[in-house]
Amino acid sequence: MLLCGPSGSGKSLVAARSGLPVLRLDDFYKEGDDPTLPLVEGSSDIDWDHPESWDADVAVEAIARLCATGSTPVPVYDLSLSARTGEETLHIGRTPLFIAEGVFAAEIVERCRELGLLADALCLSRGPVTTFRRRFLRDLREGRKSVPFLLRRGWRLMRTERSIVARQVSLGAHPCDRDEALGRLAAAAAGRQVRQRTAA
Repeated sequence: MLLCGPSGSGKSLVAARSGLPVLRLDDFYKEGDDPTLPLVEGSSDIDWDHPESWDADVAVEAIARLCATGSTPVPVYDLSLSARTGEETLHIGRTPLFIAEGVFAAEIVERCRELGLLADALCLSRGPVTTFRRRFLRDLREGRKSVPFLLRRGWRLMRTERSIVARQVSLGAHPCDRDEALGRLAAAAAGRQVRQRTAA
């Protein structure tokens, strides 16, 4: 299950409430000294909301490995440092379904579908003003970046949120609110469990 949506839309909360194992796709950001990182147009700020700031190939490899073996190494990424600080192994055992959540999850919908790995793809949306407030308070609380950077980024994302959602939907994600997302996740998990018992 791929779960995307604008930063601050509630992806992590929905993933946690689902009760399913979670692969955090934000841990696959590139490091701050990577020369391929994109910049915000007309600025020296790194554009962390651009898909090229993220390593899609490694993320897809991790998803494929989880599906095949039930475990995969995952980077430990510190957003405040813009750096990978280590590695850990995610184990999901024989669980037939897991969530891969992150702002760029929609970018790999088609690749996961072609590999036969995709159960569903959802895009959360809560409205630009609500998302701005939740994102800013979260990022401030977690000390992710400087306050001026967070304000610049937050204002830019609030103005472009509708186009962000439209792009993710065009890439194959189903737009929904929190309750619908939780319902679809529960239905998918129940369906997989029934099919697994039948096969056994």
